Amino acid sequence: MTDEKLDLSVILPIYNEVQNIPLLAEELVPALEALGKTFEIICVDDGSLDGSFDALTRLREADDRVRVVRFRRNFGQTAAFAAGFDRARGDVVITMDADLQNDPADIPKLLAKMDEGFDVVSGWRVKRWEEGLKDFVLRKIPSATANWLISRATGVHLHDYGCSLEAYRNEVVKGINLYGDMHRFIPAIASWFGVTVAEVPVRYRSRQFGTSKYGAGRIFRVLLDLMTVRFLLGYSTRPIRIFGAWGLISAAAGVVIGIYLSIAKLFYGVLLSNRPLLLLAVLLVVVGIQLISMGLLGELTVRVYYESQGKPIYTVREEL
Repeated sequence: MTDEKLDLSVILPIYNEVQNIPLLAEELVPALEALGKTFEIICVDDGSLDGSFDALTRLREADDRVRVVRFRRNFGQTAAFAAGFDRARGDVVITMDADLQNDPADIPKLLAKMDEGFDVVSGWRVKRWEEGLKDFVLRKIPSATANWLISRATGVHLHDYGCSLEAYRNEVVKGINLYGDMHRFIPAIASWFGVTVAEVPVRYRSRQFGTSKYGAGRIFRVLLDLMTVRFLLGYSTRPIRIFGAWGLISAAAGVVIGIYLSIAKLFYGVLLSNRPLLLLAVLLVVVGIQLISMGLLGELTVRVYYESQGKPIYTVREEL
């Protein structure tokens, strides 16, 4: 495979979408050709079991601008995005779902916004879930709450973190390492590099074929990943500040309680053997010491990580 630079790379994570693949190609390829730019379409088959790989093989044979990556098993959408990012040759990398819910005709909107100087442009499905009260209560309210929570926790304010239709500059995605279900947090993770983020309204279409790959269980995974992202954004290079802060608070509280109990014993003869408060004071001091120790160990780990890999703790936007 040549390393020739291109204008656009479109990444499609695919899992059991055999009916949607031909229809998507019929919309996506003309939409990209109309832009007058060089492009590639990277299809990542995430362990499909329904014949999706055969459909992708036929698509590749008909158009050499299509590249197909096939996983040995289902690793998840985050892994599919990561595989696409590793192989992307376009100056701009576009991600989208393969279930026809994202409209390829919206790609020019993302590129136009990016031409204004933004590094990341995310789609915002404004008119989503208008079917009735049930969808509003069971889907729209939880989604809006999750988007608000993620925006508050990460400092990157977007209305729709769940939209896969996004555009990134190549240098942004090349510097991101993804794990777990963190693909939805890519704009937030990229913010560590000091990128500029924007969003544009895009169309949302109901799924015609296949079934949704998302279930209620993802809520807990998203919450855990959100805590990880929040920690990485705020304290990945200074873990002592979070562990040490809570350690000092805990130890200080234990010391204050200990002083109070000491005064009560020495000046008022209060019996301490039956006071649970004494155990609490000891526990708080011990926990505080442990937290501070964890922070110091975290500092050592961070330094080993960066120094052993020669990894800089900064990113350069340009150099004259």
